[in-house]
Amino acid sequence: MQINEALEIFSQTHSGMVRSHNEDSVACEPACGLVVLADGMGGYNAGEVASGIAVSVLVTEVSQGLLSASPVEHGGGDGEELGVLLLRNNIQKANDSIFHAAQSQPQYAGMGTTIVSGLFYDNRVVVGHVGDSRMYRLRGEALETITRDHSLLQEQIDRGMISVEDARLSKNKNLVTRAVGIDAVVEPEIHVHNVLVGDIYLLCSDGLNDMVEDDDIQSTLYALQNNLPLAANQLIQMANDNGGRDNVSVILVKVKGKFAVPQGWLAKLLVWFEK
Repeated sequence: MQINEALEIFSQTHSGMVRSHNEDSVACEPACGLVVLADGMGGYNAGEVASGIAVSVLVTEVSQGLLSASPVEHGGGDGEELGVLLLRNNIQKANDSIFHAAQSQPQYAGMGTTIVSGLFYDNRVVVGHVGDSRMYRLRGEALETITRDHSLLQEQIDRGMISVEDARLSKNKNLVTRAVGIDAVVEPEIHVHNVLVGDIYLLCSDGLNDMVEDDDIQSTLYALQNNLPLAANQLIQMANDNGGRDNVSVILVKVKGKFAVPQGWLAKLLVWFEK
């Protein structure tokens, strides 16, 4: 099954109930199985600029990189698959673009952005993220966070300095320890996960998970898993009903079928003739 047939994708973003403009950016490229979400930060409209650059660079470069090569091909000296390399290298390329703009244009000084991205291929998803925008997976009735926040609060939780329950009441929620565009070099966290038919993947900015408990996210996704637009709308509405103190963005991806990459020259030839 072609990737755009195997995945159902829907995205939605809202400025929230307090902010006057939206600094989140989202993009979906069903033809190559790529989804990207970024939550910008910075004065004036700089956050919006940073997140827009990050999403644009990643979508453009990953799409171009997959035009003439398969994501399962190995490249580079360490033997990583092309799909992994494309996310890793182009998050750094986005970092370069944002960092250069911030250094050369005073109105953009200090801008940066989180990013969370998923590249689906060969019945797997490569997840690349920086900062505290998240990816969740609903499998059956179980909701799991498959990214780990790069934040001061997460570090305090990991060290046993604060409980998960107390963390929800903390005033340090928005202090990220890693972001795209702040320094000359960024280290994205990259992981590969197997996917199953029926899985639902949620990418979101912290405007959702700061306002809505994970249990409520789980129950909403499970109840509305057959209507992604309604599920996305409901999640954003819940965040806004609970205060909407930040921009809130979601991307939902439902796996409807298997999408293994054809192996061997004959399989690839048959796929070529089907195009």
